[in-house]
Amino acid sequence: MLRKVFKPAKIAHWTILEKEIVDEIIFRTTNPRNRLMLELVARGGMRVSEVLKLTPGDVEGRRLILRDAKSGNEAEVVFIPQKVANRLKGYIEQKQIGPDERIFPLTYQGARAVVVKAGNLVDVHVRPHDLRRHAATHASRCGTPIEIVSKIILRHANLSTTQRYLGKVSDVEALRWIENVYA
Repeated sequence: MLRKVFKPAKIAHWTILEKEIVDEIIFRTTNPRNRLMLELVARGGMRVSEVLKLTPGDVEGRRLILRDAKSGNEAEVVFIPQKVANRLKGYIEQKQIGPDERIFPLTYQGARAVVVKAGNLVDVHVRPHDLRRHAATHASRCGTPIEIVSKIILRHANLSTTQRYLGKVSDVEALRWIENVYA
């Protein structure tokens, strides 16, 4: 009985998607709404639930304001690449979405189905949070300081939470970094 109660916590090991695979998933998605959702998660590090709550009133150029954030803060800011911001603005204008309407009026299950279907296009099993993990791991591997990955991209309260997100480094990745450092 005690063994069950005091069992050490299992460390989850996720498969981290490589940038090329995520790019392929995004580029093969032809529906503009679905592609934008994928980009906001994979390039902005957003949670799917945050993407689904977005309204045009939350969009301020490259800054997205998250109201009622998961952290308990009144609001948080997400920064997105300029190309994604331009596509988002164009999508809002094209669909004539009102300032208080949701940009992506889907349920979580609907959004999850979009992600799974997009992964199937390239024969990869993908869950929504895999794309968020990719955003963190890609930023980290590109040399972004862990503090920026943690506090800005993922908006975590603790660095230890972020460290669990970052995937194992493959041998190829390790060799590339060694070459960059000592070349």
